[in-house]
Amino acid sequence: MTATDRPIRVANISGIYGDRAAALSEILDGPRVDYITGDYLAELTMLILGRDRLKDADLGYAKTFLRHLTPHLATLAERGTKVVVNAGGLNPGGLADAVEKAIEDAGEAARGLRVGWVDGDDLLARSAELGVPNAVTANAYLGAFGIADCLNAGADIVITGRVTDASVIVAPAIAEFGWDRTDFDALAGAVAAGHIIECGTQATGGNYAFFDRHPLEKLLHPGFPIAEISADGSFVITKQPGTGGVVEVGTVTAQLLYEVTGQRYANPDVTLRLDSMTLTQDGDDRVAVTGVRGEAPPTTTKVATTTLGGFRNEIAFLLTGLDIERKAALLETQLRDAVQPAPSDLQFRLARTDHPNADTEAAASATLTAVAWDADPNRVGRAFSSAAVELALATYPGASPMAPPGKGGPYGVYQAVYVPNGEVPHRAHRPDGTVVEIAPPSLTQELPADPSQPGTTPPAPPDTVAVPLGTVFGARSGDKGGSANIGVWAETDEAYTWLRDHLTEALLRALLPETGELPVRRYELPNLRAVNFVIEDLLGKGVAHGYRFDPQAKGLGEWLRSRTVDLPASLLPPRIEETA
Repeated sequence: MTATDRPIRVANISGIYGDRAAALSEILDGPRVDYITGDYLAELTMLILGRDRLKDADLGYAKTFLRHLTPHLATLAERGTKVVVNAGGLNPGGLADAVEKAIEDAGEAARGLRVGWVDGDDLLARSAELGVPNAVTANAYLGAFGIADCLNAGADIVITGRVTDASVIVAPAIAEFGWDRTDFDALAGAVAAGHIIECGTQATGGNYAFFDRHPLEKLLHPGFPIAEISADGSFVITKQPGTGGVVEVGTVTAQLLYEVTGQRYANPDVTLRLDSMTLTQDGDDRVAVTGVRGEAPPTTTKVATTTLGGFRNEIAFLLTGLDIERKAALLETQLRDAVQPAPSDLQFRLARTDHPNADTEAAASATLTAVAWDADPNRVGRAFSSAAVELALATYPGASPMAPPGKGGPYGVYQAVYVPNGEVPHRAHRPDGTVVEIAPPSLTQELPADPSQPGTTPPAPPDTVAVPLGTVFGARSGDKGGSANIGVWAETDEAYTWLRDHLTEALLRALLPETGELPVRRYELPNLRAVNFVIEDLLGKGVAHGYRFDPQAKGLGEWLRSRTVDLPASLLPPRIEETA
């Protein structure tokens, strides 16, 4: 592919398996983009696809992608817009075959489209060697150079398995600009662009802390994001004109902080320095990102594994009115006695959503959820849930199960392992049928550990007001296996000074008591006016194990923003300061 000097426009239409079905149509309805990408492979998705593959070896890919793509094949061919997605999951070759058949069936207008695909990530056959015997899935996070090879070989559609989320966006830039393995700053810029748009509408106002600043009508149907990437790796984040949502420094900052750790964000092709970039509002719904720096990638490749940990079931009860905790204690004691033989683990989660003297029954009610796990499905099946329902007339006053008895189902356990880069195959299947082995990066580094920064707590200024933290600060949180992260950002230098100096590890623990004695790491990102916390083991064995009220930590940042702190009056919006 001939190198180009103009920015390329890369849109992303999927952040999860099951994202908006009309996304591809919405992008194609606007001005032409060069590439359309999609990310389908969350950690939980790999387990879902693994279970699909156990049932049928021909499955294991995101079936929705094929359904959404097929009606638009002729339009893609006419416009010359290329498509790169990781929807291949555990069977990229199978999805590539299905796409080729869809092209053939679409007739002459689409018949010139050519398909490439990338594999090598699936290490399931080596799971015992990796220390994870009986894994359902074991997939290495590949980089972008295999995709780029397919594009350079003439592919119009490239299907991959497990690559890093950003790689589907990085690869078009490699192909278009001719970057090589050591163009670290440019590669890092593309990784930053990819990280921002990989989750779709989270970059255009979805899940945005400051959504209340915009009319509801503007946020009802946010458009999908576009990265305009230049040859030096700088880029602009925008969206199609006329679509909903908003692109501003805050939405981009929020996504940069999503599911990251310290100053370094390691990818297979480059290590992005999150503390290097500058964000600037570049007009309506345009944010320019410049100054991105990169370093050599790590010496090892991350392999995400999932195993079937056993079986789980849960049942919830409504508790209303007075004596909520005593009611919960009675039911818990009764249920522990009734379920025999007892499951290997039985936990109870009381959600105090009740209010005193409530004027609606819902506002007077709490929920108690019992969750059971065991290797034997019978111990957590109907024997468990039926025992709970049988207590409905023999327990606390007003007892009400929220669902009929169920049989439960299997749960998965996520574990990440790391292997030397050279031990991971990486193959590009070109449209002409040739297969090319993609060499690992030759220049790598042992990544230094970014030091956790506890922060200091200077004396509070005399003029402070007790308000929710979110009055001034935004936050975005998420999950990585059993850990959670919360990125908190300020919008002004003055507010960041307070954030840096006062939101310490100790204050976080005080505001979020559920962190308890868990390990917490804290990182400062001055260029983003942000601090990022990583709370290890908060999510136990991961989302599929699922005991926490919020098993993916998506609301953790909003809980933090709701907590009351003493903020300097000078930081508060005028309407808050005047009424406080």
